[in-house]
Amino acid sequence: MPIGAMIEVPSAALLVGALAREADFFSLGTNDLVQYVLAADREDESSAPDYQPLHPAMLRLIHSLAGAAHEAGRELTICGEMAGDPALSTLLVGLGLRR
Repeated sequence: MPIGAMIEVPSAALLVGALAREADFFSLGTNDLVQYVLAADREDESSAPDYQPLHPAMLRLIHSLAGAAHEAGRELTICGEMAGDPALSTLLVGLGLRR
């Protein structure tokens, strides 16, 4: 049975190469990853304005994560609000995501 890993925190995103030794595939959970990378909770009025999925740090991390998964020969899928936004499809493909 294939074993997957959810990538929802920065530490997991940075260690995809090492995690690939144990996981057969990855799923990028954008909602939590944005929250933890930017220290911004979209449901908290005081930090919600800072919750920006298109922040350069997020885009760089997604691109790096996609490259590391590809290099390790592991499939990377994406879920969360970013995955459900058709306007971001071209951007996500450009960052290396395919599913």
